[in-house]
Amino acid sequence: MTLSLAAALVVLAALLAYANGSNDISKSISTLVGAGVSSARVAVVWGTLWTVAGVIAAAFASQALVATFSGRGFLDGSLLPAAFPVAVGVGAISWVLFASRTGLPVSTTHAIVGALAGAGIVAQGAAALHWSGIAAKVALPLLLSPLLSIAIVVLVSPVIGGAARRAETYCVCVERRQLTLVPASGPLGAHSSSTVAAVVAPAAECDPAPAIAARVSVLDGLHWLSSALTAFARGLNDAPKIAALGLAAAALFGVRGFGFYALLGTAMAAGSLLSGFRVVNTLAERVTKMSPAEGFTANVVTTLLVGAASFAALPVSTTHVSAGAVVGLGLRRGTGFIRWSTVREMAIAWLVTIPVAGLIAGCALALLPGR
Repeated sequence: MTLSLAAALVVLAALLAYANGSNDISKSISTLVGAGVSSARVAVVWGTLWTVAGVIAAAFASQALVATFSGRGFLDGSLLPAAFPVAVGVGAISWVLFASRTGLPVSTTHAIVGALAGAGIVAQGAAALHWSGIAAKVALPLLLSPLLSIAIVVLVSPVIGGAARRAETYCVCVERRQLTLVPASGPLGAHSSSTVAAVVAPAAECDPAPAIAARVSVLDGLHWLSSALTAFARGLNDAPKIAALGLAAAALFGVRGFGFYALLGTAMAAGSLLSGFRVVNTLAERVTKMSPAEGFTANVVTTLLVGAASFAALPVSTTHVSAGAVVGLGLRRGTGFIRWSTVREMAIAWLVTIPVAGLIAGCALALLPGR
């Protein structure tokens, strides 16, 4: 591998991380915005911080996903042309950036899969693809995960939602207390000082208390925590797929392991903070209305599914899992509570992601030198 090709692959990996951040940040924090718990700006910053933490953790875990998405899981890696990873990067990046620009939540995972398949067909022919392995290790988890997400939300929503609504009646209060210290010499030498303490109490008792300096609903606190865990799980699952594009190339410049993942985390954070708001609004406002308890339920289900898939080295789409959870919330209340036009737009975007990314990657490989 020449240094110029290696540099191009590192840049493409960073660009793909940027594109991923711009589209996928919405999956962890859209429920915070949709339930009215946070503004979009604060939620994006919160989700970004925890996503970067997940990316860093991925440097030490989920490494089996790197092999799956490096091309060896799809084709005979020893026969791949030098330009193959470049074409894959071009195909995936082009589609994800376009979707982010138009506010469509799409799957970076699907885009990478499509780009790998499209470039692979041009490089070695359709018969050379490991179709059985792709179906078992990639296609099946990607297909089942959103359906599983919808089913779990519908089934567990009464239990988790009921517990969440009970938590909503309590708050964590920061209480300012005045202490008077009386020395042994008598009250003339007494002096007072103030201190603060955190107290969990029924919300009705927090409001009238004059000593309360600040308060937050227990449910809101749990919602913030579930959002952080979802963002962390997303970073843990997505980073190895992106790292597969440029990990070997970065090593030629002395950037290995933790350093390369830190680079991807920085690029992903930039994409989230600069370009992540359009897709947030789609998932938060255009699918279905949700209460804080429902938003918390969707985050819990998303976190569990994506986190479990990461440790099992199964590629799932956080987009599909999160969107499936939001749709499941609407189905719990009735089909009339879902904006089916938005769901239809999302479904079309998901269906065309693999062929469009594959077509772009295949054309790129056909045009690039070094094929």
